[in-house]
Amino acid sequence: MHRFLVVIEKTGRNYSAYSPDLPGCIATGHTREETAQNMHEAIELHVQGMVEDKLPIPKSHTFAEYISVAA
Repeated sequence: MHRFLVVIEKTGRNYSAYSPDLPGCIATGHTREETAQNMHEAIELHVQGMVEDKLPIPKSHTFAEYISVAA
């Protein structure tokens, strides 16, 4: 099993998502939930294509954290 960080961003009236460890693998949607589901499917297809092309599956090297600062 592989795990990849996914970043979901609000873009005007929609959302977009990408994974820093899978360049070119993106998805969009009308809601965060729809975008997350679309990204899940995009990652599955992306990885399946890499397997079929006999390419190595990249290891996940990115992570995310929230940092709190006083303003």
